[in-house]
Amino acid sequence: MKKQYKIILPIIIVAGMLFGFQITNKPDPEKDKVLIGLVRYALKQGHYEPHLINDDFSEKVFTDFIDALDPYKRFFVQSDIEEFSKYKTLIDDQIKSEDLTFYNVVMERFDQRVLESQNYYREILQKPFDFNKEDNFDVDYDKKEYSLNQTALIKNWHKQLKVSTLSRLHEKIQLQESMANTDESSSEETEVPAEEAVTLKSFEDLEIESREAALKSLDDLYTLMSELDDTDWFAIFINTMTIQFDPHTNYFAPKDKKRFDISMAGKLEGIGARLQKRDDYTRVAELISGGPAWRGGDLEVGDLILKVGQGEELPVDIVGMRLDDAIEFIKGKKGTEVKLTVKKIDGSVEVISIIRDIVELEETFVKSSLVEVDNRKFGLINLPKFYIDFNERNFRNSATDMEQEIARLKEENVEGLLIDLRNNGGGSLKTAIEIAGLFISDGPVVQVKYRGEKPNIRSDKDKKIQWDGPLVVLVNELSASASEIFAAAMQDYNRAVIIGSKQSFGKGTVQNVLPLNNYFKYDKDLGALKMTIQKFYRINGGSTQLKGVVSDIAMPDKYTYFEIGERDEKNPLSWDKIEPAEYTPLDVYENFHAVVNDSKKRIGDNPHFIIIDENARWLKDGRDNTIVNLNYEKFKKEIEQREEENKAFGDIALYESNLEFDSPTYEVQLMAQDSILAKKREIWHNSLKKDIYVEEALTVLSELEINKNLVVKN
Repeated sequence: MKKQYKIILPIIIVAGMLFGFQITNKPDPEKDKVLIGLVRYALKQGHYEPHLINDDFSEKVFTDFIDALDPYKRFFVQSDIEEFSKYKTLIDDQIKSEDLTFYNVVMERFDQRVLESQNYYREILQKPFDFNKEDNFDVDYDKKEYSLNQTALIKNWHKQLKVSTLSRLHEKIQLQESMANTDESSSEETEVPAEEAVTLKSFEDLEIESREAALKSLDDLYTLMSELDDTDWFAIFINTMTIQFDPHTNYFAPKDKKRFDISMAGKLEGIGARLQKRDDYTRVAELISGGPAWRGGDLEVGDLILKVGQGEELPVDIVGMRLDDAIEFIKGKKGTEVKLTVKKIDGSVEVISIIRDIVELEETFVKSSLVEVDNRKFGLINLPKFYIDFNERNFRNSATDMEQEIARLKEENVEGLLIDLRNNGGGSLKTAIEIAGLFISDGPVVQVKYRGEKPNIRSDKDKKIQWDGPLVVLVNELSASASEIFAAAMQDYNRAVIIGSKQSFGKGTVQNVLPLNNYFKYDKDLGALKMTIQKFYRINGGSTQLKGVVSDIAMPDKYTYFEIGERDEKNPLSWDKIEPAEYTPLDVYENFHAVVNDSKKRIGDNPHFIIIDENARWLKDGRDNTIVNLNYEKFKKEIEQREEENKAFGDIALYESNLEFDSPTYEVQLMAQDSILAKKREIWHNSLKKDIYVEEALTVLSELEINKNLVVKN
């Protein structure tokens, strides 16, 4: 499918902020007062790094709440902001006295402005846009001021609606040209009569269709507004308080708490993707290994889902939609088709078809593969998450599974292990410590610290070593939390070479979910507060917060020049250092530094890595370009230029190594009786063969030499 390059805000700018901004039930002041008082008390008493609720805090809540309601500056005018400003340093006092005046004043005006906006877009979209005019629009809304008055606000609406229509128009013209070319080719081969050829529509007709599509999208979104109530909007206000503490401290309204419980329980269905809200977009946060989206290979972490279509039905815009509503459109019965219109990281828009299926949790478990490098056999272990079920004592967990998988690979006489932790967002701290213990005799693995208390050193106490041979750990920017604890311990002990992205995610905090009704007797459901209560520290004393784990060997990827991870979040806790634990680094390898240096040189000279790095810079430049040209011919030319530039990076997707991956013997026997498992492994092994990062990690693994003087008790 032909991709369209350019910032796709043109498609969704308008849709983004028109969904769901009308309060449809009466506020419950008594409940809201109880809630704000309870959250304030919980944060003050329990948060790892509590903030003073003072004038500075007040000003930040003021700015963040208004931004949350109107991030694109489409509703409020300057006089509204000036009127609200008298509360800028009073919100802290109102929070302490459970006074909701600021919230009520802003929401009342907000409701008014949203109702007014319906007239703006309907009137503007009645008339054709002039796409011959020289004009442009900057979609970086952080730089924009609020409109001076209503006239200026309407002009802002006009430009954004023009941007939205322009992008739709270009898509329609591209589609028509593509169909015409296909029809012409077909006619030449089959001598189809000219009168049966595709009837081409004029630019003017396609412009009308584009405006009608923009209008329908907005009308649909306004219809969905009726589903929101004061509970939703008051939750946003509460979260502008909690986010001042750190990005992982959030308030869950009752229905949001239920959704959170489902996600934590691992009940996955539909396409097999974990989704998160990022501003007004539904973002792919994780692909579940073995799920439909993972098997398809087109949907990627970081993709923004713009529209959702059911089979051949017209797609629904979900930009600006609440996450739970968006999920309702995306999930569905096994065997049904969903078509996702997504914005890729390179700025292109692509429609991805996925056949829904039941997501088997088996694929979140440890799995391994055998591979030969220079006629020597090595093992690769993929660990998608650090899983455990605290409710079932005998249920499998990642630590016992990892121990068993290593034992199986030892029976295959492998000479080294590569552990793939890419995209592993963490999980159980307990299993991370136990897995670290499989590679060291005993000793501290991580330090965990509560506010104001001395750190608690968590150690491996089992002197048994399951694997004493060469070890490499592969990470990327999405390796987080427990993954970082394990990788950091292996690095601090000099037990493994860490290879991958410049650094891992950088989440060095622990959260706990507090059902608020457990702490205050109330006849209505108050929801829950997810609050940061602890911080992780490496055994060398440094935190994994923000900095994550810096790879011994860094390989370029498409995220290299993006701020991704914890440091990209709002108000993250800072990095700091405490006293190191007592531990003794190991002298495992005779040639550690030589291997690392050789790999760095190899990566620097590798033409494929060079083009990956060039592509990363190109992607960053494209993302930084926020100016949309409103002249159609120039808009089209910029997109075509971007498409032409992208062709230079086409070889990235074509890469294929000479490595061959096979399942271990025990799994070969299982696959003989399970065709579905066999197909999954075929897909996985093919992806490994095309993975340049795995290839380099295996080369590093093959070069490591164990110190012959090292005495290891096993």
